[in-house]
Formats: sequence, structure tokens, C-alpha cells
Amino acid sequence: MDCLGSFLYAIGIYYFAKNADFAPGGISGAAIIINHFISYLPIGTVSLLLNIPIIIGSMRYLGGSYLVRTFRTLIISAFFMDIVIPHIGMYTGAPLMAAIYSGAFAGAGLAIIYNNNTCTGGTDLVIMSARKVKPHLSIGQITIIIDGMIIFAGWAVFHNIDAVLFGFLFTVVETLVIDKLMYGFNSGKITMVISKQYLEIATGIQDKIDRSSTRLMAKGSYSGEKTEVLLCACRRSEQAQLNSLIREIDPNAFVIILDYSDVLGYGFKPID
Repeated sequence: MDCLGSFLYAIGIYYFAKNADFAPGGISGAAIIINHFISYLPIGTVSLLLNIPIIIGSMRYLGGSYLVRTFRTLIISAFFMDIVIPHIGMYTGAPLMAAIYSGAFAGAGLAIIYNNNTCTGGTDLVIMSARKVKPHLSIGQITIIIDGMIIFAGWAVFHNIDAVLFGFLFTVVETLVIDKLMYGFNSGKITMVISKQYLEIATGIQDKIDRSSTRLMAKGSYSGEKTEVLLCACRRSEQAQLNSLIREIDPNAFVIILDYSDVLGYGFKPID
């Protein structure tokens, strides 16, 4: 996952953004600016060097194991950025298209890396550390402050207001792609079942789908009859099997199906 995510991220940053005269947000944007003045310093290597003090500073807030994984990801990302992708070349078309596709590829790569419980350092580590110290600050506020400073620096470096516009366009596209892919990785369905055969359905969920369910006490507002509602969270791939199970046991059951973007806890993602 690190290799795949780093490959896509390197395509976004090196192949599309490097030659388009704008600076994306984050450490990669700062590395592009430095590379603009000192061309013999590769972008990936500069990003790795800039991240070392950030990793050291984040140690007390984020723990060693996560930062070790992050450093591993940074090395893999630098390898793809400086050695693999340069053999492919660089995009030389319209800067607008470069900003869009740079954000799309970088966002796809980061989504894969984030889903592997690691990151590419830089702004991510600063945001997480800042949230530990100042939990009232939103992720959006911190991101805008840090990325905005680097994006506006691109204006002074490339002497063009378009550098700022393309930088913010990159950030918007990257964020949208990350959100869509991350929700796609972790999303699923929550099913609520109202049926007199709730015990049989609960047993079927456990035996045939290998999921658990929660029994909630309920009372019909019209009939006044007491009953129980089953609550079950499952993957999208399991929903059709659950629907078939409910239909087989009680065709008259009342079923409510909701989408969820994430579930934390046993059988899903760890709460941390």
C-alpha cells in the first residue's frame, strides 16, 4: 500500500506539479519551491529532510510506532519521487490541467497511505500535534493556515497570481479525492430491523453473516405494543446477504437502511 500510494502521489507532485509553476500546499509545495532555486536537490529528498525535525517534534504527541511507519512511508515516497517517476518525464501541458490532475493523483495516493494507518509527514503531523495541544482548533483551520502560507509563497517565487489560484485548486481537488476514497474504503450500511422474529434474525446474522447485532427496546406509537429493534452495522458487500436473510425469516419486517462513513470498534477500525 505504501508503494502504490507513493507511486500515485509522486505522479501528482513530480509529473504534473513540478513543471506547472505553482506550489501545492504542505511540505511537498515547500520542496518544489526549494527545488526551483536549487535544482540539483530532488523534491523527494528535500521533503524527507524537511520532515525529520517535524517527526522529532511530534514524538511526544503522536508516539514512536506511528512515526516509525511515517518515516518508512517518507523513504518510499522519496524513492518514487526522485528515482522512479523522473524516468517517466514531466507534464508540459496547460497549468490548469496540471493542477487538477496533480490534486487527483496526489489525493488518491494519500488516501491509500492514510488507509494503511500512516502518512507522508509534513502538514499531517503538524495538524495532529496541534490538535493534541489545541483540540478546539478544527483541522480545516490549521490546514488553511499552513497550506495557505506555502501556496502564497508560490506567488512570490513564480511571480504570477495564477500560482496561488492553481495551488488552491490543487488543494480542493486533493481534499475531495481523499474524502471520496477514504469514505469508499470504510463506508457501509447500518440496518435497523423491526420484526416479531427478531431473535431468529439476530441468530441468522450471527451464524450466516458472522456479524453481531444490538437489540434496542422500542414501543409502537400507534399500537402501544412493546417490541425490540435490531441494529446491525455491516460492509456494503454484506448488505445483500442481510436483506436476503431478513426476507427469508420475516417478509413483513420493517427495515431501515442507512449509510455510514466510518465505524470504530470491534470488527471494524480501532477506536484510536
